[in-house]
Amino acid sequence: MSFAVLFITVSNVNFFQAKPWPVPDKANKTVNPIKSSAASIADGKTLWIQHCASCHGKTGLGDGKKAAQLETPVGDFSAAAFQKQSDGSLFYKVVEGRDDMPAFKKKLPEQEDIWNLVVFMRSLKK
Repeated sequence: MSFAVLFITVSNVNFFQAKPWPVPDKANKTVNPIKSSAASIADGKTLWIQHCASCHGKTGLGDGKKAAQLETPVGDFSAAAFQKQSDGSLFYKVVEGRDDMPAFKKKLPEQEDIWNLVVFMRSLKK
């Protein structure tokens, strides 16, 4: 009986953890052409509020009003685990999306906009 309880507990913990999101090596190594500045952070924040905050929250803590409705954990963008990703990886994930995360390649066709979002995401670091 205790084995069954342990198995169910471990299975549930693994179920609620985010699954790995592989990023192609070329995308992972892509360097952000937009330098962090007050203007690029402001531009990224404007896009964030319009497109991202409803799920990810105003400060990237994953506490947006739609987050509880999603099957995929939205994560904490201020955390070290998120911030250690490359800019290219973040760009790729925004462009391509997966599961509950929509692809933004058509919603934000200007790459500069997505790079500004990445700059803003960096500003959420603890």
